[in-house]
Amino acid sequence: MSLSGDLYVDGQWVKGEGTPFSSVNPATGDSLWDGCYASTTNIEASLKAATLSLSDWQKRTLEDRFKIIERYAAIAAERKEEMATLISKETGKALWDARTEAGAIVGKAAISLKAYHERTPTREEEGKRLTHRPHGVMLVVGPFNFPGHLPNGHIIPALIAGNTIILKPSELTPAVAEKMVQWWEEAGLPAGVLNLVHGGSAETQTLLQDPRTNGIAFTGGVKAGLAIHRALAGHPEKILALELGGNNPLVAWSVGDAEAAARIIARSAFITSGQRCTCARRLIVGDNEDGQRVIDAVAALIPHLQVGPPDTEDQPFFGPLIHDRATATALAHQEALTAAGGKPVVTAAPLNHGPAYMSAGLMDTTEWQARDDEELFAPFLQVIRKTTFDDAVAEANATRFGLAAGLLSDDEALWSQFAQEINAGIVNWNRQTTGAAGTAPFGGPGLSGNHRPAGYYAADYCAWPMASMVGAGPVADDAQTPGMPS
Repeated sequence: MSLSGDLYVDGQWVKGEGTPFSSVNPATGDSLWDGCYASTTNIEASLKAATLSLSDWQKRTLEDRFKIIERYAAIAAERKEEMATLISKETGKALWDARTEAGAIVGKAAISLKAYHERTPTREEEGKRLTHRPHGVMLVVGPFNFPGHLPNGHIIPALIAGNTIILKPSELTPAVAEKMVQWWEEAGLPAGVLNLVHGGSAETQTLLQDPRTNGIAFTGGVKAGLAIHRALAGHPEKILALELGGNNPLVAWSVGDAEAAARIIARSAFITSGQRCTCARRLIVGDNEDGQRVIDAVAALIPHLQVGPPDTEDQPFFGPLIHDRATATALAHQEALTAAGGKPVVTAAPLNHGPAYMSAGLMDTTEWQARDDEELFAPFLQVIRKTTFDDAVAEANATRFGLAAGLLSDDEALWSQFAQEINAGIVNWNRQTTGAAGTAPFGGPGLSGNHRPAGYYAADYCAWPMASMVGAGPVADDAQTPGMPS
């Protein structure tokens, strides 16, 4: 199937009637996809379709729903390379990196069914029955960095639970969303159960505030997530699942092999051009010779990281950022840190492959006490030196976020302390911070979000529990209540 640039509403591909926009290949600057935002009429049609299809979809047996999901997964498995190529073109990811995302799309079906049975089971005992019901119409708002895997991680659990869906992908990656929806159509998903609309913040606000929208699953930046949270103030009837990233710490302490640590640090901080929410943003080391060895090893490794076009045979470690504005923002941030007292160890610089490319940067910001607690989505890592391990853990926890954290150390006692004291939802020992398991929860406390979206615990926010108290036999009342005649 070729890409059309259309919306998908009630089982039909229709033209968007709103603002025209395009998706651009960040590696080349060429237009990849052209379409239009959804108009008010388009949005109304999508809400109506999702609402009207809800009754039939939720009444189907779990087996019937899952047969369609299995067909979708089979299509995704058969065409993994097609999806990987599209992801690479639309995001700028190296092809090897995009292939891991395409594989994760396939694996989500079986994992989500297992999670549904484990997290939202049906139980009966002694006149009590526990079941779970879908929320209704779910709005899924996806990010640009994992345009297939992360929306897919909301969509499949929501469909299993019996919800219907309106998908609003990132404006930067509409082509991947369209391809996924084409596969759902091919798998036989009934009309109206999944609808695709495009838009920006205004269209998103219209969808999430409509009374027919029963739930919202959002993955993206904290600014947009907080705007959604504010818009739903006073609406406790709408379930809201947010995954908003982090200012993730990676502590290297008592490390014997500095070169091995440097490779793990590089994969943690610079993979996918630093555009993963689990990327390490702060490297915390001892203010001693051991810490200096780690810093020197990272600095020595950075110039050897291959950065270039993602579609070349000699696959780079990472490609461009999502667009030239992201690169300009990252380089401006580096200048601001330097002006504030940061000491460049390896200076990030624009590269001649194109305006969205930059090299990785490493900066010592130990002396800058007023560090911004922000998530910079770029291949840039701050170094902070501390005198004691207790101070290192305190520095790691000095953030409003709490998504991922890591410790590189040969000392198991330090790991025990770290795991006990760190405030993060995903904690790693002697491995990169950017790894995640589909069989584990994903997310963290603080401004990193809630409900652990898109991971194994996604089943939790896709259905609500119903407790049924069941009497036996015909109606009979033998209870004695004071003041009530028998």
